[in-house]
Amino acid sequence: MGKVGNVLIARNAESFSFIYQETIDRWEDVSFFDPESDAPDLSDIDLLYLPGGYPERHLDALMKMTATRQVIKDYVEKGGRVIAECGGMMYLCRAIVTDEGEYPMCGVLPYTITARTSDRKLSLGYRRFILDGKEYRGHEFHYTQFLGEPPPSATQVYNAKGEPVSTPVIQYKNVLASYTHLYNP
Repeated sequence: MGKVGNVLIARNAESFSFIYQETIDRWEDVSFFDPESDAPDLSDIDLLYLPGGYPERHLDALMKMTATRQVIKDYVEKGGRVIAECGGMMYLCRAIVTDEGEYPMCGVLPYTITARTSDRKLSLGYRRFILDGKEYRGHEFHYTQFLGEPPPSATQVYNAKGEPVSTPVIQYKNVLASYTHLYNP
């Protein structure tokens, strides 16, 4: 994604909790916010990083933070750069559906994620893909899925054996989103 200066990272105890320390360490100017309680100022950042976690366990809190969701959507629509991994990608989607109902999320990506018990399916393994001439590596671990057909992928993703997997990599404006937790994005 090119040179990165000021990075704002979503972080809390569970919804956005999976972050490689090596990823944080590679950026010089890092700050954090909690999407469950903070509406961030995104005016002076170079990258918004939405790491993985379990947003499906805190949907009421995330849904109630309408201002946060709108600020993030506006940032993306104005060309802001975002890396969204797993739970972060789910948060950028239109909604997350559970056995209790449907919860609106940021609406940046036009997809719905299902966390319903009947739709649970383990997706697990190391992942690798090349996008815009850069190789990305990471892992995938989740039970949620896209509701309906998964989105088209910007590139082919491979497992540790070099076999193609169906995990999509989504590019929208300056957003890079996937179920893959990236190691040093």
